Amino acid sequence: MSTPINRLDWDNIKIFLAISRAGTLRRAAEDLNVNHATLARRLTTLEEHIDTRLFDRTKTGLGLTAIGQELLPHALNIENEIAAASRIVTGRDQKLEGAIHFSLPPSAMLSPISDYLTDFSQSYPEIDIHLHLSNSFADLNRREADVSLRYVSEVNDDVIGRRVITCTKAVFCSPEYAKTIKDNGGEGLHWIGWGEEEGTQKVAWTQNSAFPKANLRHRANEVVPQLQLAKAGLGLTMLPCFIADHVDGLVRAPYSKSLSDRSLWLLLHGDLRTTGRIRIFVDYLAERILADRALYTAK
Repeated sequence: MSTPINRLDWDNIKIFLAISRAGTLRRAAEDLNVNHATLARRLTTLEEHIDTRLFDRTKTGLGLTAIGQELLPHALNIENEIAAASRIVTGRDQKLEGAIHFSLPPSAMLSPISDYLTDFSQSYPEIDIHLHLSNSFADLNRREADVSLRYVSEVNDDVIGRRVITCTKAVFCSPEYAKTIKDNGGEGLHWIGWGEEEGTQKVAWTQNSAFPKANLRHRANEVVPQLQLAKAGLGLTMLPCFIADHVDGLVRAPYSKSLSDRSLWLLLHGDLRTTGRIRIFVDYLAERILADRALYTAK
């Protein structure tokens, strides 16, 4: 005979964990890649089946009830055990076939990395690459991705990490805007900021550039809109050279030099390092990046 607790299968636990992490149905639906209305119905059905309310509905989102809070550590343990079992099975797979879930920032697809992925796919036609484009870091322990590319200074996760290369960044603008630039520290010019507080005109990263007198004006907290605003002639932007150097309509700002920036890391969980398709994928990307070292460390 089925009891309410028996209905807490893995699919229901995934729903419970996604909502508890996201705090809203909409964000949880995005994380699970399902429709918002569908997830709302599944949560309602789950709570009706187990005859227990797991979340309190508020104007700002969903919060765990007392029973939900008691359930959470057990659900997390189940998730960890399933992920660990999955890694053990995958880690013994030496065949160069199957899927690789690869997490990377969306802006990386504007760089030579997109060409590497195309070439890899052609060289290994039995391996399918599933891209997860996000500026949020994938949790490799929960198998949100098999391999993750990060553009950061340091990595502190409990994962196998390879710092591939330390990159440079530079100041970019449109060719027309470049013609207005004088060797005066940026006086009269504008920066495109990254989401700094409204009214802020000077921040550390602009003061350490060749244009400390230029003021912050527009804001865009993603690389692609940064590129578009700069191409439109709205100001200066500071971007990684391996991305912006390859964008039509952008040039290096005169009187400026490239600066050392963050590093490209390739990460995977330790249990997956012997998996054939994952090992060959990580090695391939690292080798291609290092072969093009001059693109990433451009002066």
